[in-house]
Amino acid sequence: MLLNLTPELLIANLIALGLGMTLHEFAHNYVGWKMGDPEPARLGRLTLNPLVHINWIGWIMFAVLGFGILGSAPISPYRMPVENRRWRWLAAVAAGPLTNLLLAAVVALITRIIGIEILFSDNLLGTLLLQTIQLNVLLFVFNLLPLFPIDGWHIVYSLLPPDLAMVWQRYQQASSYVFFGLLLISFIRLPGLPNIFGLLITQPTVSIMRILLGL
Repeated sequence: MLLNLTPELLIANLIALGLGMTLHEFAHNYVGWKMGDPEPARLGRLTLNPLVHINWIGWIMFAVLGFGILGSAPISPYRMPVENRRWRWLAAVAAGPLTNLLLAAVVALITRIIGIEILFSDNLLGTLLLQTIQLNVLLFVFNLLPLFPIDGWHIVYSLLPPDLAMVWQRYQQASSYVFFGLLLISFIRLPGLPNIFGLLITQPTVSIMRILLGL
């Protein structure tokens, strides 16, 4: 991303990611609180103020390089009521990426009403609309990967029956090694070594964008 970054694109990325990640983390916190975890309210996370949610160094890294740690939500299944705990946790964890998809869908609908040709015009509005859709679909797809510590790992954990969930949790650390290994490969780009993250994320992202925009 760095090689093709223009001031216009940088501004669009910063706005799109700031909006997407604020809503993502707010959704985690709000649904986690509704599911019985008091910690988000105690820490003042039930707000749409981006200053509360975003890791600012990671936000800039993501806008410039295409990857960065953008925030975290202080939610835990162990502070939720025992009754239906796994489904409560599933709702709280899934809320983040689903919010990104919803935001992308709303912006795509607005774009279709305006006319999708605006996406191909050389102006900040078109770039902002395109990047808001693209980056939020990307965040949705990325966060569904079943690798620790991202949301997809927790979603699978919640969906598994208790015995298989225990096995899944046993390999949590190994899963994190796979995650960071794949991340490293995506940055090094060694000859002959496929960018697995690219394969897992790029095509689904493009396909979902085409559906949302009616292309």
